[in-house]
Amino acid sequence: MTTILGIESTAHTFGAGIVKDWTVKANEKAAYTTEKGGIHPVLASNYHTEKAPEVLKNALTKAGIKIEEVDAIAFSQGPGLGPCLTIGAFTARYLSLKYKKPLIGVNHCIAHLEIGRGMTKTEDPVLLYTSGANTQIIAYQEGKYRVFGETLDTGVGNMIDTFARHLGLGFPGGPKIQELASKGKKMLKAPYTIKGMDVSFSGILTHLERIKNETPEDMCFTLQETVFAMLTEASERALAHTEKNELVLGGGVACNSRLQEMTRIMCEERKAVCKTPTKEYLLDNGAMIAWQGMQQYEAITKKGKGKFLTIEKSQIKPYERTDDVEVSWR
Repeated sequence: MTTILGIESTAHTFGAGIVKDWTVKANEKAAYTTEKGGIHPVLASNYHTEKAPEVLKNALTKAGIKIEEVDAIAFSQGPGLGPCLTIGAFTARYLSLKYKKPLIGVNHCIAHLEIGRGMTKTEDPVLLYTSGANTQIIAYQEGKYRVFGETLDTGVGNMIDTFARHLGLGFPGGPKIQELASKGKKMLKAPYTIKGMDVSFSGILTHLERIKNETPEDMCFTLQETVFAMLTEASERALAHTEKNELVLGGGVACNSRLQEMTRIMCEERKAVCKTPTKEYLLDNGAMIAWQGMQQYEAITKKGKGKFLTIEKSQIKPYERTDDVEVSWR
C-alpha cells in the first residue's frame, strides 16, 4: 500500500494532499486573497510560509496517518511564481531529509491533466487547461504530452482577473465576472483572436477596458461569450487533429459553468465526451500533486523508469513547459 504526500505552492494556494492506493485521503489548502489588486508573489510566499505547518498538520490528521507512514514527498516543481514555488520546494526538501523519504518533482500543468484523467475515468483525453497563468490545449502523443494550442500572450485567468481589477472587483475575479455575466443581455463588439489552435486575449482586454457607457454586466457577458467561444473552437480543432474523442477541462477557469456548457455542447455535436472534475480538483490543490507523484513513484519502483530527485536536483522550474517533461508513467 503506497502513500504519497503532495505539496502545491505555484501561486496563491498552499495545498497538501495525501493519496493512498489511488484514493484521495486528504486535500487541505489555504488560499491567499486580496481586496484590491492581484497576487503579489512575495506576499503570497509569506502567506505560504505562515500557513504551511497548519495545512500539513490538517492533511495528516484528516488522512489519519503520521508523516512517517508516507512513502514519498511530491511537490510542484514548476511552472509557477518563483517565491511561491520556493516555499513548497523548501517544505518538501525539509520533510524528505528529516524523515528520509524520496523526493518527487511534479509538473503543475501535467498534474492538472492527470488528476482530471483519473477522476473522470477518461482514457486518452485532450485537456483544455485554463488557469491564471496557463492556457493550453494538451494531449499525449508519441511518448510525450504535447501542447497543440496555447495563449500567445496572457493566461485566460490572469486576463479575467485583470478585467475584474479594472471594474474594482478584487481578487480572485473569476467568480464575480461570472456573476455579472449571468445578468448581461447585450453582446458588444469585441476582438476574436484565434490562430489555428492558439489564442490571444490582450486585444479583447484592451478593447473592453476602453469601452464607456456600457454596463459591467454586458461587458462581462461579452468577455465570457467571446473568450470561451475561442477556447471551445480551439479545443474542437485539437480533437479533430488528434482524432481523440474525449475532452477534459482543468484549471480554475474551468469552474465557470458557461465554459463547461459551451464545451459540452461542442463535444455532443462531435459525438465526443466532455468531462469536468469537481471544483476541488479544478482549483490548485495538493491532491493532484500527490496523484501525479503516485504515478511517477510507481514508474520508478515498478518499471524502473525515471528517478527520485536528489536535493541538488530539486531546484524549482518557474518556466518549465508541459512538453519539456519526460513521461515515464504511460
